[in-house]
Amino acid sequence: MKQKGFGMGAGGFVVVDETSCMVDLVRYYMEFIRKESCGKCIPCREGTGRMLEILESVIKKPANEDSGTTLERFKGVMQLETISAVMKDASLCGLGQTAPNPFVSALRNFREEFEEHIFDRKCRANVCRGLRTFTINVEKCTGCTVCAGKCPVNAIYGTRLQPFFIVEDKCIGCGICYDVCKFSAVIVK
Repeated sequence: MKQKGFGMGAGGFVVVDETSCMVDLVRYYMEFIRKESCGKCIPCREGTGRMLEILESVIKKPANEDSGTTLERFKGVMQLETISAVMKDASLCGLGQTAPNPFVSALRNFREEFEEHIFDRKCRANVCRGLRTFTINVEKCTGCTVCAGKCPVNAIYGTRLQPFFIVEDKCIGCGICYDVCKFSAVIVK
């Protein structure tokens, strides 16, 4: 497996299924490495910070939906390859030298997931909160008000005993409405 480049970090392996998002997993790993970095060498300190920043931009919808933002997100991921090479060659310790491994491995083996996040703004595992869109199926909604009462940002509107709706611009993608709906009326897209 090591010859195929399936390692995560310094020789460890992570087994995942279709409910796991590889992009978010790499982001999580980079967040961990960023915290563990001693900060002495520039490639590790700045490289992990920049990698984390780029990955965080990929797991959420851009504020501006024009085509330029898609290009910027794509260029960011391509920058990750360059940053990874510099970190491997120039970092002083094993942590910095192996920190890019999860990204390199994930991009090589799960490139389509990165592309879906960038171009389609979609997470196939529905893990990336910033890419989830919730809607209410008016055929199933009974107007019970449970979802509206639990929404932390008051993004759900409606009249009791009538179908409710979610204001997408206010929704933070937390999924509480999905979890509390007993009628399966809330749909994740």
